[in-house]
Amino acid sequence: MIKEFREFIERGNVIELAVAFVMGVAFNAIIKSFVADIIMPLVGLVTGGVDFVNRFIVLGAGEFATLAEAQEAGAATLNYGVFINAIIEFVIIAFVLFMIVRTYNRMQKKEEEAPAAPAEPPRQEVLLEEIRDALKK
Repeated sequence: MIKEFREFIERGNVIELAVAFVMGVAFNAIIKSFVADIIMPLVGLVTGGVDFVNRFIVLGAGEFATLAEAQEAGAATLNYGVFINAIIEFVIIAFVLFMIVRTYNRMQKKEEEAPAAPAEPPRQEVLLEEIRDALKK
């Protein structure tokens, strides 16, 4: 069983998957910052200063100015602003991944379009050509 596990690890797919996972976590941090620090302030500016993070509905009694205050007080809230942020993050990540896959596919097509080296003739033909050349001499 240990030998099979070692062969599984050494195949390379597991290492590639681990690297992809770590890159995905780092990419997630970048996207969250991009959305929270760049996109959402622009959306807020366009929508007249709306801050989606502080968009929520209190499910019960109480009035709170921010989501943090409501959560600190232990109030049950419906956080639709956080959900809107998550949707925007998803759309941005999906678009970036689409662009990466699109670029990768274009690179693959260019490689396929490159002319392949002519195939070597079969051994029989090479031998027959040698015989023909020898007979000509």
